[in-house]
Amino acid sequence: MRGYWALARTSAKNALTYRMSFLLGLFGVGFQLVALLAVWRVLLEDGSAVNGFTWPQMRGYLLVAFASGALVGLLADFRMSFRIHSGLVALDLVKPVRYQEARFAEALGAVWIEALVVLGVVGVTVAVSGPLPLPEGDELALFVASMVLLVPLKFLVVYLASLASFWTQNFIGVQWARVAIVNLFSGALVPLAYLPGWLATAASWSPFAGMTSTPGLILIGRVDGAQAALLVAVQLGWVVLLWYGAKLLWRSALRQLTVNGG
Repeated sequence: MRGYWALARTSAKNALTYRMSFLLGLFGVGFQLVALLAVWRVLLEDGSAVNGFTWPQMRGYLLVAFASGALVGLLADFRMSFRIHSGLVALDLVKPVRYQEARFAEALGAVWIEALVVLGVVGVTVAVSGPLPLPEGDELALFVASMVLLVPLKFLVVYLASLASFWTQNFIGVQWARVAIVNLFSGALVPLAYLPGWLATAASWSPFAGMTSTPGLILIGRVDGAQAALLVAVQLGWVVLLWYGAKLLWRSALRQLTVNGG
């Protein structure tokens, strides 16, 4: 465990040392939040509801979408893909730590800093636009659990995308595709309720829904009780499935690695 703690501490120190790059990585997510808040405020502030979403509910939902985008940010996948393309991944293979667990430790090292940024943005938003609707009792516990599960789920999606670097020389296209797919099918761009029925149903059972839609709907009270518990269980199931699926893909990716021509 000491090796993983060391990697987590190093990741946190890097985020603090290169804080300008770290903050620039969050700028795009923050800009999207401001733009979406402005658009939805125009549509909902008069007290009307669109597809059942009121303005206070939409504010809370969009803040969850911002948190989803900020946690395990862009620097994580660029760092992993760079090490693969540069060949530095060969050095990772001789370290006394498992590769997937080591990358997760690095992601966790920066998460607490990203979480502080998220809390700061939430505080400013609440101060400017008013309090948020909060769940109570069991629903509050389910919301917290869903937000905790969001971190490994987001990491696994990013990690799986980064493994594509073993097969492609240009990771930028893969990264753009990942961001576009996640934004649409997680509900970060618009809530899944606004998608066509068949697409919304498919997206709600996908791993991407657990990255925004599930915690967002629990926060604003759109789902509760057994339905909320089911969504969190689905979220947990995807974390387990993707974790072991990523290990299988890693074994296949290693066959693409060439070191010193061998």
